[in-house]
Amino acid sequence: MRKLLKFLILIGVLLVYGCSQEVTLQTYFVEHQEASGFMSVDIPISFLNPDQIELSDIQQEAVDSIDKLNMIAYSLKDGTDEELKSQLAKVKTILKAEKYNDLMRGGNPTDGKLYIKYIGEDSEIDELIIFGFSLDNGFVIIRFLGDDMELSKIMELENIVDQLDTENANVEGFMKFLL
Repeated sequence: MRKLLKFLILIGVLLVYGCSQEVTLQTYFVEHQEASGFMSVDIPISFLNPDQIELSDIQQEAVDSIDKLNMIAYSLKDGTDEELKSQLAKVKTILKAEKYNDLMRGGNPTDGKLYIKYIGEDSEIDELIIFGFSLDNGFVIIRFLGDDMELSKIMELENIVDQLDTENANVEGFMKFLL
């Protein structure tokens, strides 16, 4: 009986400490989606009605590789400077993890900064992350989730973004919340 009890305690300890305690963007989204000062939106790509737009073959392949968008924002309209700085530190720490590959950085300390990162290989991206912030407004994180997305094809969607049905998908409401 003692051996069984020791074995069960050992298994319990291994399960508790063996599981990764790493915070990911997914857990961050879940933990903050209904928190004060935050707004969160999940949009299946079909809600943007890409089938209503004439797409090239490459653009169609890019759209087909995206499953959905997850967006979360923290706005200073509904938050505080201290909370913004605290949340920015958390997000930056998450994005420093080895699995997030740098793609691009831009901006400046006065107007704001933009980071684009991804998870996966260059030609088989599973998650594309856009993280932008301004100390005057707040921050936004947009996650493009899919399977084997190709960056070169995703970039081809830049030309059609203004044609997507963002109004019915609540993207405008999301941006008004932030700005």
